Amino acid sequence: MDGWDIRAHEVAYAPVGFGDHHWVATGAGGRRWFVTLADLALKGHTDTGSALQALRAAMDTAAALRHLEFVVAPLKTTEGETVRPFGTRYALSVFPYLDGTPGDYDRPRTPAERDTVLGLLAELHRQPPPAMAPVLDTGLALRGVLDRALDGALPWADGPFAGPARALIADHAPALRRCLAEFDRLAADLAERGGPPVLTHGEPHPGNLLGLDGRLLLIDWDTTGVAPPERDLWSVAETPADLARYAEAAGRAPDPSALALYRMRWDLDEVSIYVDWFRTPHTRSSDTQEAWDGLLESVANLVNASR
Repeated sequence: MDGWDIRAHEVAYAPVGFGDHHWVATGAGGRRWFVTLADLALKGHTDTGSALQALRAAMDTAAALRHLEFVVAPLKTTEGETVRPFGTRYALSVFPYLDGTPGDYDRPRTPAERDTVLGLLAELHRQPPPAMAPVLDTGLALRGVLDRALDGALPWADGPFAGPARALIADHAPALRRCLAEFDRLAADLAERGGPPVLTHGEPHPGNLLGLDGRLLLIDWDTTGVAPPERDLWSVAETPADLARYAEAAGRAPDPSALALYRMRWDLDEVSIYVDWFRTPHTRSSDTQEAWDGLLESVANLVNASR
């Protein structure tokens, strides 16, 4: 494998995850690597160049956190790179292969699992952010796409989900506009009185956990960045006891307003990304079907939040 000095005699496709593509490479002596080909067009950026830059910064940050035992960090090339472009749309990263138990995105966490993850997050949030860590703001990268879709001014190309997505956004435009207004209010409030930001993972949901030797590891660090801790906490903490557990471990009490902001931001971001996907030429596949289901779920969440 060019750059990583890997001599693989077998490469098998791994049908896991969503959006990106994965393979397991096997070399001499049975040593294995997990290879990821990231689709930069689906990373929620305005162009693939900025997506590549953001992915490289995130992977470099993860590599700098290798000393934390719960971080599954990318391997570096012989030239010290964590990411290599693969054409203009894709980027390649290589990870150590770990024979653990993957998490299930759709399975609710137990209280014990939430307690463990909150402990990991508290430890992460206490780390000094590496110099290359992306500094994130609360804004939606594809806000312009969503605004134009709500105004009926977004051009849509052909594709099996283009018409249904366009109709879905039009049908729920008033509720989505109310959510955007509330999101802007919460963001302004956070900017005025928010505490110091920390290094966050970005998506510590069950699907990004790997069980190995009785411990949990965090994978998929492509969304890591410096932001308020509530960016991680909203999807993990479910009870006041969870929030108290984090406060004790991190020395900082979560902000309920910031939790509400990032809960809403997740769904608005999902809607923006899926609309951007479906407005361009696409085909019906397992990924686009999953994206459609995700769009329906996020729109329903926002409609309920706007009531």
